[in-house]
Amino acid sequence: MNAMKNRVQLIGNVGSDPEIKTLENGRKLAHVTIATNDKYTNDKGEKVEQTEWHRVTAWGKTAEIIEKYVVKGKEVAIEGKLTHRSYDKNGEKRYVTEVVVNEILLLSK
Repeated sequence: MNAMKNRVQLIGNVGSDPEIKTLENGRKLAHVTIATNDKYTNDKGEKVEQTEWHRVTAWGKTAEIIEKYVVKGKEVAIEGKLTHRSYDKNGEKRYVTEVVVNEILLLSK
């Protein structure tokens, strides 16, 4: 049951080309956004499509795969964990929720 704690799986389309950083130790860091779509019928019988945007972060080998193969519009499946962090910018506290990727699967050609 422990493996199910804080586990996120998403299939969606990449919203923009990945942002890649190489840290001082040579380790790669990738940031990318993924859009997921949900379609449903509301109370009035109208079809509604709702898009959710997810901030995704990857480290090391996974970041290298993203750098090499992932571009805007590509369909991907990711598995990772949900994280929350905060930082100060110009004296204002900012909050970030993101998925830290453990695995990525490239779905589109």
